[in-house]
Amino acid sequence: TLMERVQIHNPVQRYQSYPHELSGGMLQRMMIAIAIACQPKLLIADEATTALDTSVQRQVLELIADIQEEYKMSLLFITHNLGLVAEMADRVVVMKAGKIIETASVYDLFKRPEHTYTDELLKASPGLEDTLETP
Repeated sequence: TLMERVQIHNPVQRYQSYPHELSGGMLQRMMIAIAIACQPKLLIADEATTALDTSVQRQVLELIADIQEEYKMSLLFITHNLGLVAEMADRVVVMKAGKIIETASVYDLFKRPEHTYTDELLKASPGLEDTLETP
């Protein structure tokens, strides 16, 4: 079943659970199962790991990456976390006030940001300097 595919144990029992009875990670897995039910060509993950602890966040990111590869689907990953951008993205679009201000490969964006806003975002995210390897 899809619930098993997204690593939800005891799917019959969980299916009968109320949302407040599930953990944040389990709720996110349920949303992923619902999202892939129709085998979409594009999965939109909007702040998919917000409010999850780091170990569950890692599991959800790995699950999304595995499903993306398995279903051969594109992923639009929306986040404010630049560390996740460095890890998950091939191309990046930076927006400010609802407007696109910069588009680049993830490598170029992190190594040579063209817009001052992008540069300031990167400076406000310590520890990203060595995140990317040369392509």
